[in-house]
Amino acid sequence: MSKKHKRSVLSAVVSATLSRRLLATLPALALISGNALAVVEQFSLQGNTLYIDTDTNDFTLTALGNKSFQVTYVTDNSGKPYENLPSMALAEHVAANELTVDVSDTPNTITLTYDNASASIDKQSHAISYSLNGEVVTKERDGLSINSHGVSLSFALSDDEKLYGGGQRVLGMDRRGNAMPLYNKAHYGYTTSSNQMYFGLSAVMSSKHYSVLFDNTASGELDMGSSTPAELLFSAKGGRASYIMVLGESLSDTVKSTVAITGKQPLPPRWLLGNFASRFGYKSQDEVMNVVDAFNKQDIPVDAVVLDLYWFGKDIKGHMGNLSWDTATFPEPEKMISELREQDVKTVLITEPFILTTSKQWDSAVENNALAQDDDGAPYTFDFYFGNTGLVDVFSEAGQDWFWQYYEKLAAQGVAGWWGDLGEPEVHPDDIQHMWQSTKVSGAEVHNGYGHQWAKTVYNNLTELQSDTRPFVLMRSGFLGSQRYGMVPWTGDVSRSWGGLKPQVELALQMSVFGLAYTHSDLGGFAGGDAFDAELYTRWLQFGTFSPVFRPHAQDNIAPEPVFHDDPVKSIAREFIQLRYDMLPYNYSLAFENALFGTPLMRPLAMVFNENKWFESAKSYMWGDALLVSPVTQPNQQTWDVELPPGIWFDFFSSAKYQGGKTVDYPLTQDNFPVWVKAGSFMPMSEGLSRTEHFDARELEMHYWHDHSVTSSSYTYYEDDGKSPNSVEKGLYTTLQLNASVDESADLTLTLDSQGSYIGMPQQRNITYVVHGLTERPQKVLVDGAPAPATWSEKGKTLSLAFTCDYQQSVEIVIM
Repeated sequence: MSKKHKRSVLSAVVSATLSRRLLATLPALALISGNALAVVEQFSLQGNTLYIDTDTNDFTLTALGNKSFQVTYVTDNSGKPYENLPSMALAEHVAANELTVDVSDTPNTITLTYDNASASIDKQSHAISYSLNGEVVTKERDGLSINSHGVSLSFALSDDEKLYGGGQRVLGMDRRGNAMPLYNKAHYGYTTSSNQMYFGLSAVMSSKHYSVLFDNTASGELDMGSSTPAELLFSAKGGRASYIMVLGESLSDTVKSTVAITGKQPLPPRWLLGNFASRFGYKSQDEVMNVVDAFNKQDIPVDAVVLDLYWFGKDIKGHMGNLSWDTATFPEPEKMISELREQDVKTVLITEPFILTTSKQWDSAVENNALAQDDDGAPYTFDFYFGNTGLVDVFSEAGQDWFWQYYEKLAAQGVAGWWGDLGEPEVHPDDIQHMWQSTKVSGAEVHNGYGHQWAKTVYNNLTELQSDTRPFVLMRSGFLGSQRYGMVPWTGDVSRSWGGLKPQVELALQMSVFGLAYTHSDLGGFAGGDAFDAELYTRWLQFGTFSPVFRPHAQDNIAPEPVFHDDPVKSIAREFIQLRYDMLPYNYSLAFENALFGTPLMRPLAMVFNENKWFESAKSYMWGDALLVSPVTQPNQQTWDVELPPGIWFDFFSSAKYQGGKTVDYPLTQDNFPVWVKAGSFMPMSEGLSRTEHFDARELEMHYWHDHSVTSSSYTYYEDDGKSPNSVEKGLYTTLQLNASVDESADLTLTLDSQGSYIGMPQQRNITYVVHGLTERPQKVLVDGAPAPATWSEKGKTLSLAFTCDYQQSVEIVIM
């Protein structure tokens, strides 16, 4: 093909495809010198984007910010125009970032550089290599490819490289050497091994501090050096020909930049951090009210009740798609919701995208063109477990509008949270037809994006309908970037067994590093179980205390709620659920950090400590900066061996001090749990809450764990009204900056400073400092230079002192 012809192809593709699909309107391009003798025949720069014209694939290379680049092919391997589907992985605002970029041209390469990050295109091979601070981090092997088999992406792997990626799988933290389907699919009753689950991610994060995101929703495969040890290979049955490369200075930096590119999770409502009453499922209005009453009478905090599919039908089969209350068993749903709301308990309802041909809404769905179609334009119907069904086309405007009307009606009745189930979708024929932005696409092309699109519809409509609230969207399947629509994923129908508990840390961490920071499990396990295992249930709930969402949920042959079990199970569960509520200020600050910076709540040890040593570890994790958690995942253990990172660590429950850098045998009882506090850590707490709504910002406890080996430390506490959807965007929050330092005389100085404000913020606070780790009673305590009374506990070796401070008042405490 001649250069003249190729330039015309590029021009046509840019106007016909890029303008519509990628970069909106494109002004005239400013030509930069290209080498006519090279395979790259011409290149041009518009804004942050290089347009590359080659003898085969024409493509764009865009600087996105956050040391990231996007590559998109616009012609296939034979040079024919290729129409891309819209991006799902990329946050909407990112492509519009205005950056200062530099383009350099040599006889062999074209390089796009900004912020010490660069992408260099080899003119002979098209291969792109990526560098940070002048050092090559990674490079394409065969790069992107578009042919009759679909779309693929190939990268070179170095010998010592370790890899996170693929989303929900049970394969170990280092997924190098595995090949896995890219096809979201339910795995009922999984335990210690799973290569395909509910929420896959077409993404990899490397120990070399980069992540590569394959922005393609089609059915495919991810091969992390299984077939060819030195190759990372994505492949898909068509779909979008695009990927995103993110470079980082460290694993932590790579995580934050990856989330910045795919979109940060909006700050959730504070009640998300409370306890959920949930099971499969509550069968009547009376049962719902009775279970909440049981929590109240037994003095166990609870914030929400979750209704599974019985709210719209008395049987498991035959009713899916009714999308309205079964008035025989829920005769007065609005009254029920109102009475729960008066108790500060939220109502969460399940919905599914399957509309059975036997359901009340089948005719309406057909008449409104709301369902995905067959080749003849008729609703595509098929049989699955729940009956003969159609599938809502969540990609089409007609499908979205029809589906949304039922959410709108339920919201008017007071429903506060939304649970989207079976959204892989659980059954999704490859040849089913969806309409996406006026383009007909097959189920195979968009399968992995279905849950993402569904969440987007629910979230966007809710934010418009209820502009003063934060949506709660619980879903078990989605795509890269689903977190920006408030998605709260869980790990599906896990086996109610020790084997089911064991992989939960791995599953949560693998999702969290890519932005899905609220990934959690059905506490206690969901599927099966012939008899109640008290120890398993107790250990799972203890783990849940230090998880993003606390939601026991299970098939109801064995009750998932602690109120239906005897002591000591119930008393231990009560103690840990109460601890969860006492930790609300700390946990909510973690949510704030996630919304501001993309930092996970559950963090791999490799994000904090030596990366090479801890990259593969899933036995322990950090819950925020302060706590190291090591869940007990085997029965009948007298001790639990845990390798502690370097430093001084305190047992969270007994205050016993441990020297890190070695393995310790933690002594287990049924009512303790392996949780350590890093010396130098702060933790804000609020004791005795029974609802998150009862949190009172005027009363705070600030705990500090002191050791002389830590000469200085700091912590930022975030606070707002817990409800406003614009807290982060408009800066409607306050921070308390806490600092600690030890001087040459071994005196400990604690300082507190406040910045920012929000509507309803207290003008005065009563703060109690609790200092752990002191070996003896201090001789003197000064608050702002004046002697202050303090209480010493000889048994716990803790010092407590209380004071009152005004809004934005600085306070200095010296303990001598």
